[in-house]
Amino acid sequence: MNRILPRIGAMLVTAAIFLFAVCLITNFPFGAYFVCMLLPIGYIMTAAGLHYESHESRRVAANIGMAFAVVYAVLIFLVYFAQTTTVRFGGLSEQARDILDFQRGGLLFSYDLLGYGMMALSTFFMGLSVQADSKADKWMKALMMIHGGFFFGCFIMPITGTFTSMSDGKRNIGGVIALVAWCAYFLPIGILAYRHFGKEN
Repeated sequence: MNRILPRIGAMLVTAAIFLFAVCLITNFPFGAYFVCMLLPIGYIMTAAGLHYESHESRRVAANIGMAFAVVYAVLIFLVYFAQTTTVRFGGLSEQARDILDFQRGGLLFSYDLLGYGMMALSTFFMGLSVQADSKADKWMKALMMIHGGFFFGCFIMPITGTFTSMSDGKRNIGGVIALVAWCAYFLPIGILAYRHFGKEN
């Protein structure tokens, strides 16, 4: 069970990221929002598996990684549950829509970036906790730790007002390309984690 559940989580991460990329390319926002609520579930299951198998000498890094994973999940669920319920059903004033509608780059969009910044920190510390004994595990560890660098952009860009141009709610092609590129980067982490938990102890 301690390897089956994380493997299911890694499979869920892989599937969610793939479907998220498809929804982005086909311009299906509801699908993208819904899939983004599955990703934290899979990621926490995967992170919990890495935490469980971490060596005692790396347990602090694993604990930190799990803590950031939980913060990430809370922020992302708040953002995308709002998009698939309150925002989707309408009835909001223009001011409320500016704040709540993800596509307008308002407060919830900033929270979304903060959430993925927390995920980046989580992958960095979870990567630190991994004892890489194979080439595949070394790649997974490296990709997770490098992914930690995304934290800085996710944290700083909303503060600088980079996304104020989204206030008209129109589709941002540059943003779509950036997100698809992120999917292409993170997808191998899900696949490698799936392989990692499929190995014999």
